[in-house]
Amino acid sequence: MHSFWSEVLANRALWAAGIAVLVAQILKVFWVLLVERRLWLRMFIEAGGMPSSHAAMVSALAASVGIQAGWDSHLFAVAAIFAAVVMYDAAGVRRAAGQQAEVLNKIIDDFYKGRPIRFERLKELLGHSPTEVLAGALLGIGLAFWF
Repeated sequence: MHSFWSEVLANRALWAAGIAVLVAQILKVFWVLLVERRLWLRMFIEAGGMPSSHAAMVSALAASVGIQAGWDSHLFAVAAIFAAVVMYDAAGVRRAAGQQAEVLNKIIDDFYKGRPIRFERLKELLGHSPTEVLAGALLGIGLAFWF
């Protein structure tokens, strides 16, 4: 069992992916501070925002696998396709769900304007813009090469 944990903790691809997520989440807090001029620490644990931590994680994983196993390896092919699916989902499906939540929230605001009734708003920041996904992917790849 000791060997298992030693090997897991020595896995550079896991470290690269984990560090990429952590750095991306930290950068989100600073991005909100820079763009919106407010300190929103909850952004550290939220989905969505700039840069995409999903894109950073899977691109760091794929790049790290490519560096270690070779760019022509089957393992890199699997990691690259996995990264592409995750990034497509982040920019496509989850983005559309966020836009729908935004429309529903506007309908609720318009319908109940001026009334004391308060409904829980839907989460709007679910997905990413293509720019956010690209920024996360570049962050992940850069961290994989650095690591």
